[in-house]
Amino acid sequence: MSKSINPLKRLAGETAVYGMGTIVPRLLNYLLTPFFTRILIKSDYAIITELYSWIAILLVITTYGMETSFFRFASKAEDKSKVYSTAFGSLIFTTILFLGIIVLFQGDFAALIGYVSHPEYILFVALIVGMDALASIPFASLREQRRAIRFSSIKITGVLVNIFLNFYFLWFCPMYAEANPDSWLIIFYSPDIEVGYIFISNVVSSAVVVAMLLPEIIKTRFDFDIALLKQMLRYAYPLAIIILAGMLNEVADKLMLKHLLPEDTLKERMALLGEYGANFKLAVLMSIFIQMFRFAAEPFFFAQAKEKNAREVYANVMKYFVIFGWLIFLGVMLYLDILKYFIDEDYHAGLFIVPILLIAKLFQGVFYNLSVWYKLTDLTKMGAYIAITGTVITIVFNLLLVPEIGYRGAAYGQMACYGSMVIISFIMGRKYYKVHYPVKWIAFYSVLALVFYWISTHFQNQEDLIKFALNTLLILGFIAIAFFLERKKIQQFSV
Repeated sequence: MSKSINPLKRLAGETAVYGMGTIVPRLLNYLLTPFFTRILIKSDYAIITELYSWIAILLVITTYGMETSFFRFASKAEDKSKVYSTAFGSLIFTTILFLGIIVLFQGDFAALIGYVSHPEYILFVALIVGMDALASIPFASLREQRRAIRFSSIKITGVLVNIFLNFYFLWFCPMYAEANPDSWLIIFYSPDIEVGYIFISNVVSSAVVVAMLLPEIIKTRFDFDIALLKQMLRYAYPLAIIILAGMLNEVADKLMLKHLLPEDTLKERMALLGEYGANFKLAVLMSIFIQMFRFAAEPFFFAQAKEKNAREVYANVMKYFVIFGWLIFLGVMLYLDILKYFIDEDYHAGLFIVPILLIAKLFQGVFYNLSVWYKLTDLTKMGAYIAITGTVITIVFNLLLVPEIGYRGAAYGQMACYGSMVIISFIMGRKYYKVHYPVKWIAFYSVLALVFYWISTHFQNQEDLIKFALNTLLILGFIAIAFFLERKKIQQFSV
């Protein structure tokens, strides 16, 4: 068989295996969403939405593109252990520095983001970020070695610990304490901590993950190379800008909403932020697909670059990514009347943003596929410019639309941001590393999915059983058309 087929088969297999370390933890964490939305009022859920947005940004800053830089240098180095120890040593130093700054100025940071009454939240956030940053290179090493089972088992264990502790502190302890206030089973419980237990649970689970990674940390010889670090940082800093800009595109709306929403009181704005954050979670299936694909694809793209048919493979990957992405879109939207109960009914007023966010996430995944051109040509500065452009669009859309139309404007900002990044990256990629993407086929499947979705909207007034039966036929029709048109490729792909 031709080499253009086997790489795709390997990527699909690795995407599925890495999915065990990505989709399973995300789905397990997803179970916390219905739990949180049913025990927390909207303004308290907004605290989770906002502070986890800060965690995402800080994690990008504290890892500063070193993960991707590690892949790049490990892929062409004879001594991979030196690349590993240099990257990991750099992160140890910067993480200690980060934690020291947070501890010294904890109160100031709490005042800056509006949590004067809970400065301990800042410390919890810092500990989560610090430990996750330290774990990033050991996890990257497992991915580079294609040790997907160990990667997945550690990820899943960490999430299970987090889920257990959340249920323990927020459900079991309050219930058990009423009848058994002196029991040893609730020795660590205080009702005054409330939302703080969500962050405490994450701190403990992150510590468990670091402990499980100790074999990878200890067995690696420490061989720190300053010259190599300088090269890695030169490669990484534009990536850090790209990743930071990308993360701002992801979370800037959640950080801005409480300041931009037209409601009069902070409590009302926080309630709407919680509503937006909960409905954002309904687009999680698309995010999971993108993340599990990214974990497998990043080392795959670099390794495949050595092959003669690399560009053909990248083109095929893009087409199948888009097909699966639209299938997820249809799966969520055509069964939204069922999936909406993953969040409490109090949050259902925001369901109208779900299709907008799903399309935005699909654009994000397409951009990630397109990013191969600037990563393989070491033109990461170009990627930074594109990402920064997306950030500007995100901020402008939020500033202009949110005060006028509420958080619907934030959802439109997400779609406009990633859509513009796709267009810019596609145009620039044709100049620097041209890949003949099957644009017509991608457009065909996109229109087909949107037409099927439009048809489904005309079934909304039908009885539930009839509506779901018709929607199921639409999804099966999309699959059947894609299979019929791609059958020859699929037959080769399965060999």
